[in-house]
Amino acid sequence: MDEQRSTVTVPVGDVQLPADLVVPAQPVGVVLFAHGSGSSRHSPRNVAVARTLNDRGLGTVLADLLTPTEDEVDARTAELRFDIGLLASRLAGIVDWLAVERPAGDVPVGLFGASTGAAAALVAASSRADRVAAVVSRGGRPDLAGAALAQVRTPTLLLVGGLDEEVITLNEQALAELGDVGELRVVPGATHLFEEPGTLDEVAEQAGAWFTSHLSR
Repeated sequence: MDEQRSTVTVPVGDVQLPADLVVPAQPVGVVLFAHGSGSSRHSPRNVAVARTLNDRGLGTVLADLLTPTEDEVDARTAELRFDIGLLASRLAGIVDWLAVERPAGDVPVGLFGASTGAAAALVAASSRADRVAAVVSRGGRPDLAGAALAQVRTPTLLLVGGLDEEVITLNEQALAELGDVGELRVVPGATHLFEEPGTLDEVAEQAGAWFTSHLSR
């Protein structure tokens, strides 16, 4: 499959965020990733999921939501990885950049959030309902989205490992807030990081089907 790969710098507010962009030929949509606590755009799990999405004709954007200086602070204090407002504003800024610059063309945008990144994705989706057409959460903490959960109007798939019992409970509570736009699916035999054989493949397949369904015009 022909695809274009590039590393771009996205201006968001007063910062510049690096992002790895993959655009297949004639993409049906583009998915922006929000990684979890202490991770980066090089997260092996998100890179693996992105590869599956690319194979389905979806463009992907894996961005660092913190600057190198902020990363150094967060490595010491772990304070910024839980700053959902900051992360959501950065995501929303990249969504706006995608709409203006159109590196993947005029296609719908989806958000894929892992762990705390899922909360940021949901907050961003609530503030960009006209631009974000689908959300997928992997082992996410949607509860951290707070009051924004009830404002989400975007079809949202919550994927949780069957052995991740505490997070299942938190996702069930979030599902009640999301109402008709939300769907919860449990991946059997998976823990929080989906490290068990075949479980991350299952996440990628389900995410791919969700995005293909909701981003295709």
